[in-house]
Amino acid sequence: MTKLKFVAAVSVLVALAGCNVIASKTNVLTDDQIKSQAGGALGYSPEELTLVSRRTEGTNTFAALKSKDNQQFNCIINGGNLLTFGMTNPPSCAKKGQPPVSATPFGG
Repeated sequence: MTKLKFVAAVSVLVALAGCNVIASKTNVLTDDQIKSQAGGALGYSPEELTLVSRRTEGTNTFAALKSKDNQQFNCIINGGNLLTFGMTNPPSCAKKGQPPVSATPFGG
């Protein structure tokens, strides 16, 4: 790899890392928005869900939820930050311990 290609590759990685930091720091998803979006994907009303925990890494918000009928789910919501103008993709959710099922036709 030439020095120029190496510098370009490092620059791209630094820029991507910066975007992830910006996305994480500017996440605007509220707990109610997470419950509403996850509920829609899971077939529950937001009132039937309790948000057990959440964490944001880069452009993804990871949420653990529990339903009133004692089902536990994990969801991933992509977006909801400055870089996406607050917009999100449909959540990917699954029962706890199973891989998430994408709500989009292409698994994205």
